[in-house]
Amino acid sequence: MTSTASEASTASTGADGAAASTATAAADGAGAASGSLLSARALYKTYGSTAALDGADFDIRSGEIVAVMGPSGSGKSTLLHCLAGIVQADSGTVTYRGQDLTSMNDAARSALRRSDFGFVFQFGQLVPELTCLENAGLPLRLAGFGRKEAESRAAAWLERLEVEDVRRKRPGEVSGGQGQRVAVARALAAGPRVLFADEPTGALDSLNGERVMQLLTEAARESEAAVVLVTHESRVAAYSDREIVVRDGRARSMAGAL
Repeated sequence: MTSTASEASTASTGADGAAASTATAAADGAGAASGSLLSARALYKTYGSTAALDGADFDIRSGEIVAVMGPSGSGKSTLLHCLAGIVQADSGTVTYRGQDLTSMNDAARSALRRSDFGFVFQFGQLVPELTCLENAGLPLRLAGFGRKEAESRAAAWLERLEVEDVRRKRPGEVSGGQGQRVAVARALAAGPRVLFADEPTGALDSLNGERVMQLLTEAARESEAAVVLVTHESRVAAYSDREIVVRDGRARSMAGAL
C-alpha cells in the first residue's frame, strides 16, 4: 500500500474516534445551513516553485457526484487530497459539515477520514495478504466491529458489487476489474458521507471501467454519499451530476471553463 492508502486504512484510537465523532456531530447544523457538505475556498498549494493550486474553490452537497477534470499536472489530485485532509493547503479553508479541516490537528483529520470518508484509488491498493472479503471489511474492523459482523457487512457489499464469488481469494488472484469492485466495496462498507475516487477506472479497460462506474455511482446514490470523482476521461465524468475543470491550479465549472 502507498502511504496515502495506508493512512486511510490505519486503525484509530478510541480518543481520536471520539474526537472526530463529537466534532462532526457538533457541526451538523452549520453544514446544513450552508447547503454544502464539503467546501473549499481560496486554496493555495505549492511544491517548490510549482503552484499546484492557485486559489481553487469547491463545493459538494450530500448525495451529489461531482467530477473534477483536467489534464495531468493540473492540480486535480492535489485538490482531492486537500479536500480529504490528506494534504494541508498552504492557505485557504476546507469546511466539512461546518468545521474547518485546516484548523484540525493531524490526529483529528486522520480520525475524520476513518469515520466519514471513503477512498477508491486508481490501482485499488488492496492489502495483498488479506482475502477480498477481509479487504472489504477492513474499515469496519478498524472501526471496532467484530470479525463476524464486519465480514457479514462486507459480504453484502461484495454481492452488491457482483464480486461475491472472489470473497475467499486474495487480490493477486482476481482480475483488475474484480479487484477495483472490491476496492469500491471497501470504500463504502463503513457508510462514508464522502467518497473520494481518484481515477478509479484509470487502470481498467473500457468495458470493466464502465461497469465499475455504474456500480460505484449506483451504490453511492443509494447510500446518499457525496462523490468527489477525479478523472481526465469524459466518459467517466458523464456519470456525475456536474463537472468542474481544474486548470493552472484553479477550479471552474465546466460550462464556465469552455
